[in-house]
Amino acid sequence: MTTAPPATTPTFLPVLIRAGVALLALAAFALSYDALRQMAAASHIHRVLTYAFPLVIDGFIAIGIGALLVLHTALLRPRMYVAGLVGIATATSIWANVLHAIRLNQQTRPGGLALDNVTVGLISAIAPLALAGAVHLYLLVQRRPAPEAPHEARHIPAATTGERGAQQPATDSGIAEEGAVEATDRTARQKGRDDKPLASRAELIEIGRTAPLGRNGQVSRRHMETAIHAKGLRPGGRERVDEAKELLQAELDQQPVTAIP
Repeated sequence: MTTAPPATTPTFLPVLIRAGVALLALAAFALSYDALRQMAAASHIHRVLTYAFPLVIDGFIAIGIGALLVLHTALLRPRMYVAGLVGIATATSIWANVLHAIRLNQQTRPGGLALDNVTVGLISAIAPLALAGAVHLYLLVQRRPAPEAPHEARHIPAATTGERGAQQPATDSGIAEEGAVEATDRTARQKGRDDKPLASRAELIEIGRTAPLGRNGQVSRRHMETAIHAKGLRPGGRERVDEAKELLQAELDQQPVTAIP
């Protein structure tokens, strides 16, 4: 029988989210870029180099956030070091934007819309903060894991009466046994598989030792999965079960064979 795969998120939705976040980051970068370039010009930096000054600050923020996500499994000290650099760059960008807005606000001609310095400073800080947040959000959406292929979506043709009669009794009983185990395993996976705790590597091996052997006295992966589900756990992937199966099979092969007199 064929089991329909579960409904997944439309593939175009992450693309639209990434496009929107990229436009948001571009707009925030443009707003912050203008203020930082004018601050560079006021600092008597060469006119040509003033266009590179915003790239040093805001570009470092974007690269630093990406580095933090890459180092999420690293030691605490490297992550704290990168986080400190990103914090310094973000604070510098905010400070430059706020100072630029306040100085221009103090020179505003009377008659126009006048805002106090605090309001102007808060508004000007939105651009660098939005830039940092947009870059972080984009990278998180980009790293979203692809949905796993459902193990249940496979077709099992039903054997006809004539085909079953033509098969040997040993083969027929073995297929019936494997089919029963597969049906039990599939039912166990369908009943709240994600709600069960993940079995550790030691638990996989320990439970696998208690599982019945398969055909020809070999360790059966399906028997192991059935026993794991019966313990209220989930295997967590075929690769993990296969690894435990190989270890158990090696133990079984090393056991001395008792000769029958």
